[in-house]
Amino acid sequence: MPELNLTQSEADALIAMAKHRTSDQRWVFPGPGEGLSIPLASDDRRELFMLDLHIGRIDLTKSTYQNRARAVLILVRLDFGGRPHRNPDGEEVASPHLHLYREGYGDKWAIAVPPHQFPHLTDRRRSVHDFMRYCNIVTPPFIDMGLFS
Repeated sequence: MPELNLTQSEADALIAMAKHRTSDQRWVFPGPGEGLSIPLASDDRRELFMLDLHIGRIDLTKSTYQNRARAVLILVRLDFGGRPHRNPDGEEVASPHLHLYREGYGDKWAIAVPPHQFPHLTDRRRSVHDFMRYCNIVTPPFIDMGLFS
């Protein structure tokens, strides 16, 4: 069973770690109401990660991209097209927002999306690439945009 609580330095190291696709498989970007989980690995393949992409069923602008480590730990999650998020301290963060692992809270805290790092949120193809770059996915998976992408 993976360790569910990381120190902030451990989480920051996992976020900064170079990540690579584990195969040359081609993936199809999810359609409405669908999700996709793509395996990734560190340089030495000792750490395994997942890139998750989920698209809303009714509101197609509602989407979530996330990067997980150790199967269940959400390191980074980008939510857009949804409602504002309320942080544990009561602060409300408008959508789109970015969740970053925080020691003791997991992914329960969100910040405003840094526009200089995510300048293409209305373009699915480019926003996925911006997210992968943010998560340090240096050898990205091959993702073909589907009919609804």
